[in-house]
Parts: sequence; C-alpha cells; structure tokens
Amino acid sequence: MMEKGVEHLISARKSMRVNLEKSKDIGLSLEKARPRLVEINQRLPSLEAAIRPIRADQDALGAVVGHINRAVVPAAAVLKVFDAIHGLENSLSDPESDLPGYFGVLKRLKEALQFLGENCDMAIQWLADIVEYLEDHNVADGKFISSLKEVLTALRELHSGEDGSCLDGGLLEVALDRLENEFRRLLTENSVPLPMSNSDLPGEQACIAPSLLPVAVIKKLQSILGRLVANNRLEKCVLIYVEIRSSNVRESLQALNLDYLEISVSEFNDVQSIEGHIANWGKHLEFAVKHLLEAEYKLCNDVFDRLGLDVWMGCFAKIAAQAGILAFLQFGKTVTESKKDPIKMLKLLDIFASLNKLRLDFNRLFGGAACAEIQRLTRDLIKRVIDGASELFWELQVQVELQRQIPPPPDGGVPKLIIFITDYCNKLLGDDYKPMLTQVLVIERSWKREIFQERLLFDELLNIMRAVQLNLETWSKGYKDDTLSCVFLMNNHWHLYKDLKGTKLGILLGDSWLREHEQYKDYYSAVFLKESWAKLPALLSREGLILFSGGRATARDLVKKRLKAFNEAFDDMYKKQCNWIMLEKELREKTCQLIIQAIVPVYRSYMQNYGPLVEQEGSSKYAKYTVQSLEKMLNSLFVPKPTRQGSFKVRVPSGKFNNSIADQNQTAIVK
Repeated sequence: MMEKGVEHLISARKSMRVNLEKSKDIGLSLEKARPRLVEINQRLPSLEAAIRPIRADQDALGAVVGHINRAVVPAAAVLKVFDAIHGLENSLSDPESDLPGYFGVLKRLKEALQFLGENCDMAIQWLADIVEYLEDHNVADGKFISSLKEVLTALRELHSGEDGSCLDGGLLEVALDRLENEFRRLLTENSVPLPMSNSDLPGEQACIAPSLLPVAVIKKLQSILGRLVANNRLEKCVLIYVEIRSSNVRESLQALNLDYLEISVSEFNDVQSIEGHIANWGKHLEFAVKHLLEAEYKLCNDVFDRLGLDVWMGCFAKIAAQAGILAFLQFGKTVTESKKDPIKMLKLLDIFASLNKLRLDFNRLFGGAACAEIQRLTRDLIKRVIDGASELFWELQVQVELQRQIPPPPDGGVPKLIIFITDYCNKLLGDDYKPMLTQVLVIERSWKREIFQERLLFDELLNIMRAVQLNLETWSKGYKDDTLSCVFLMNNHWHLYKDLKGTKLGILLGDSWLREHEQYKDYYSAVFLKESWAKLPALLSREGLILFSGGRATARDLVKKRLKAFNEAFDDMYKKQCNWIMLEKELREKTCQLIIQAIVPVYRSYMQNYGPLVEQEGSSKYAKYTVQSLEKMLNSLFVPKPTRQGSFKVRVPSGKFNNSIADQNQTAIVK
C-alpha cells in the first residue's frame, strides 16, 4: 500500500512539474502575444464598423446597392468630362497664331463646363441621398458619414460659385485672359500715331486720314469681343480699347506743342500776349475734331457696333475726354476769364468762329448722352464767349469816351486811340468778323428775348466814331500853342479821310463825312501856315533898301538887322516845330512844300539882292543859311520818330486809370 501511495505521489509530482513547465511556456507565449492583443483591441471598433453592414438588416443592405448604382453613373460622367477639360489645356494654342482654332477649343471648354454645371448638381444630389440613407439605416460608421458630408459640402460650394471657374480649376479664366491679351496686342500693334508738326496742319481742302485699323484686324477684334462679352468682360475690353486709342490720339497731338492749353489766367497779362496761342488753338481744335476724333468715332462704331449704340458711344466719349478735348475747352474758358481788352473781343470772336465752324461736327460726335460732360463744357464756353464779346462791344463807346481825359500827344500826332479805333471798327465790319459779331449779338439779344437788327450794329459803330470826333475836339483845346493845335487837327482829319476812304467804315460813314474831314484838313493847314511860317517873309522887308551913293552903310545896317530877326524867328520856329510830326507822308511833304514856297523864294531873292552887303561880316553871322540848307531843313520837318504801335486798354468807368494803360501821349506810327 505504501509503495502504491509513493508511486502516486511521484506520478503527481511529475504531472505537476509538467504542468508547471506548460504554465511557464503559456506565460511566456502570453507575454509575447501581449502587443498583438493590444493591437487587436485597438482595431476592434473599426472591425466592428466594417462588419456592421453584415449585421445590418438585409433589406437595408439591398437598397444601398440601388442608391450607389444611381449615383455612380452621373458621378462617373462628371469625372470623365472633368478629365476631358484638363485634356483641353494642352490644346489651348496661342490666339495670335491660330485665332479660329483657339475659338474652337474655347467653345469645347465652354460646352464641357456647361455639362458640368448641368450634371454636377444631379450627381451631388444622388451622393447626398446615399449618405442620408447610410445615416438613417445605420449602415455605415458615424465618422465615415461625417467625412462624406464634409466632402459633399465642399462640392456644393464649388458648384455654386458665381462664375463656375472652380469647376475647371480656373482654366476658362486663363483662356479668357489670353484672349484679352490678344485684343490688347492687336490694338497696340495697329495703333500708330500720326507723325505731325504745326506745318503739317491741313488746310481747308486737305484731309489727313489717321492710321485706321485694317479690316482684317477689325474683324478679329469683333470676334474676340463677342467671346469676351459673352463671359462678362465687356468693361475690361472697353478699358483696354480706350487706354490704347486715347493714348494714340494724344501722341498724334503731342508734336503740335499743346503745352499752352494748360496756361492759367495768372500766367499772362492780356490776350495780346497769347494771341498766337489763340490762333493755333482754332487750327489745333479743328484738326483734333475733324481728323483724329472723327476717325476714332468711326472706328468705335466699326468695332463695337454689334454691342449697341450706348456701348460704342460711351467708348468714344471716354476716348475724346482722355485724348484732350476737355483741355481745349478749358483753354477757351481761360481766355474768357482774362482781363477786359478790345483785342479780347476779337479773340473771343475768333474762338466763336472756330466753335461755330465745328458746330455740326460737335453735335454729331458729342451729341449722345455719354458725352454729357463735353456738351456741358462746350455750352458753358459758348455762353462765356457770347456774353464776353457782346459786353465788350456795347461798352466800346464808353471806353472811347473815357480816353478823352488823357492829354493829347505833345507832338501833335495822331493818338493811338484814333488809329486803333478806326482799324478796329474796320475789322468789325470786315468779312472775317462782321458775320461772327452779328451772330453773337443776335444770340445775346435772343437770350434777353429781344430782336437784333443789323442797323443796331451800324448805329453803334457810328456812335463810336462820333465819340472819336468829340475826343479830337476836346484834345485840340488842350494845347497852349494854337499852331500845334492846328497840326494836331491837320494830322487827325487827314488820317480819318485818308485811312477810311474806300474802307468798310468809310463806306458806312459816307462820302460827305470823308470830304468834310478833307476840308477840315485844308482849313487847318491854311491857318497853321498863316499863323507860323507865313509870318517870316515879312521880316525880310525891302523898305528903305534903295541903294544910292552914300546910302550903302545905311542899307547894310538894315539888311543885318532884318536877317538877324529872320534867323532868330526861323531858329525859334524850327526848334519848336522839329519835335512836331505829321504821320502821313503825303500830308508831310505837301505841308513842307507850302512852307518852302512861302519862305524860300523870298529868302533867295533877298539874298541875291542884299546878300553881298553882309558878306564881309562873315556868312555865319547874318547870311546864316544858304537857300539849299534852308530848304533842306524845312524838308526835314515833321518826320515821325518810330514808336511801338499799341491799343488802349479797357477801363472801368470809375475815373481812375489803370497803371497798365498805354500812354496816349505817345503817337502811333503808320508804317
């Protein structure tokens, strides 16, 4: 029994030892398997989600297949088209080298984008239905469904973009940008400024045609415009067109030296100082309107005609404004703001004539609503010109009367005012100014609801000449020396007769008026001679000079005395009158001849008869002058000294003179 018990114990010990070994092995195996178990534990949730459909309701799983099939077909089509769009990227050639081919690729790109736009929404909606079904039937994991929802939201945002550009990755925008660049290139390379200078300005009959675009280029521009406008790029096209074409016009005008257009009123004293600029202004404005802007008007019509009147007229209005038409109008306004001056009226009439000449062109080119600013500035300029010119005209008589306060010229010549006014009135009656002045006065009166008759113009000019005559009468009374007053009246009456005879003003005044002034000249000439030089021959009296034996000494003394008196009177009179002048050569020569005829024959006879009596005393003392030297001196009388011819300045009727008023004591020279 003992032996059996021991055997059992030994057997149990062996068994326990074996089990312990196995336990150790299992423990070691478990220790080695721990990382795997941890990994399996971590993967269990995803595995659970993966096998959830298996655990889901069979009907729900079966319905998912149908939803997926319905969504996959449009989604696959969209993906296929999207791949095709990016395939077109390599087909987008340079529009410069193959514009029709570029249009073809652009058309396919637009069609593809249209397909995407029409089908993306359906594909997105089917995919949304799948996600909604999976979520409702708990077929898929929550995180997975959330991720799907985020993707769908992003797709909807891309699809709902304003231009849909995100659908093609911006490829359409790039293609349209290239087309814009081609539009710019065609304009730039075919817009060549005219090689101009002031001497090249066209005359009445000449016509300079600016470099218009070739027909083929215009057709290309129209085709490009059609594509760009269809993609909402009209405004950009207009900006490009205006920028290039207005720059082209400005460059054409640059050679004409238009810096004067920027001059301000403070930069010049009166319109005479910028008279040349005003003359050029009319020529330059006509050239800019009739040739440059006329061409741009036609070109805008050609290029943008298919887009409607408002588009191409708006485009032209911007070109005209940026090219410099506003600067021309501003210069005219600056002239109207200058100081009052009779010359200013002529310049205002010049400006009016230029604007009137271009009236039909202005109405046609700038008559649209898009040119409202140009119309406003033009109307304002015309109003300023008409108001300024008419005001100066109606004030002219007052200005002449105000000059009456100025003393007469000390040399007895013709005052500048007389020369200026007669010439000025003749200009107003001339073919250049009378039609413009009449039109200005007609418009000015119509604004006041009054009727203008041509007789009003003539009457006003006659009133001005009456004021001139009163000035002459007043000035003639301002001399202390009556003979100088006669010279003054001779000069002025002769000038009025000689200068106005055969002129427009002379015809208006009439022949009797002219003859009257000629007669006045003759009258004052006779008075002048009688009161001055005609008194000298009496000093060479022959009384008591009958030579007889023993009376020679007495005769010599009388001759000495009378020659001395003659020389002194002659010297005094010559000294006084050598500073007097007669402007008209004919009047001067005739007067000198009358003086010579009154003095020289008497002097010659006297010296021939009695000169020998005083020759021993020295010729320089009593026989001071030879007949030739006397005649030469008398012929040198009344020769005018050159002075600058000018005009009088307008004064306000305040009785005070402006410091800039020309000195009326100076006498103008007729050249």
